[in-house]
Amino acid sequence: MPDQIAGLPELRGDCARCFGLCCVALPFARSADFALDKPAGKPCPNLRGDHRCGVHAELRTKGFTGCTVYDCFGAGQKVSQVTFGGQDWRTGPQDRARRMFDVFPVVRQLHELLWYLTEALGLPAARPVHPDLRRALEETERLTRQTPEELAALDVAAHRQEVNVLLLRVSELARAAAVAGTGGKGKGRGKGKDHRGADLVGARLKGADLRGASLRGACLIAADLTGADLRGADMIGADLRDADLTDADLTGAFFLTQPQVNAARGSAGTKLPGSVGRPVHWAAAG
Repeated sequence: MPDQIAGLPELRGDCARCFGLCCVALPFARSADFALDKPAGKPCPNLRGDHRCGVHAELRTKGFTGCTVYDCFGAGQKVSQVTFGGQDWRTGPQDRARRMFDVFPVVRQLHELLWYLTEALGLPAARPVHPDLRRALEETERLTRQTPEELAALDVAAHRQEVNVLLLRVSELARAAAVAGTGGKGKGRGKGKDHRGADLVGARLKGADLRGASLRGACLIAADLTGADLRGADMIGADLRDADLTDADLTGAFFLTQPQVNAARGSAGTKLPGSVGRPVHWAAAG
């Protein structure tokens, strides 16, 4: 795991320090991922009084697969313990609960950006833009520590767009290095295939050479990526729900998050970058 991310546990959800915000603030729609409909602001019926899930060990068997692939990137504990200073939405005034639920999705987006920026700073090929990345990281972190009122008024989409310009440059540098295989000295030697935003639902990509490819925002739902070479690929925003990553090689793939991996299928032979862990349900499925 890159040292930058390994040393920042605040970028991973810690339910023990959160007031179950994802189980209350977010809306659920009955689907293959959620067994019931739940409007935003209403607690999930499985949420206990101690803010823990009453069916956590049985989420998949009870129809709540979506809960097992979700991660707030540490936004839950930030809002609970920092933004609102450890004040519980259950015991406070109704206005506090509403403000917490409004702020949580904003901070979640900012924390996701912190994840990408932190990972980008660990990529040797991105050294030319490291100063800009550090400034963006500092500014994003500053934004997460604003007051509830300031966070609610924040144009988070505009900030994401500013950061995305930098992340696109990082992608170009890292993908070129992956294709060249020169540890970051491949500038100008070409990048992998560009599948940005591509509709690859159910695509047959078994054994495909996707080294250094851009899969930004690509829809890979139920795609067959068995044995595919995804080394050094840009995975930001790729939809990997039910994608088969059996024996695929994602060594050095970047901007890949735990929720994406959790949503896919894999095996003991799947090679993952150090920034994400191997899902427990992969072993169970195998």
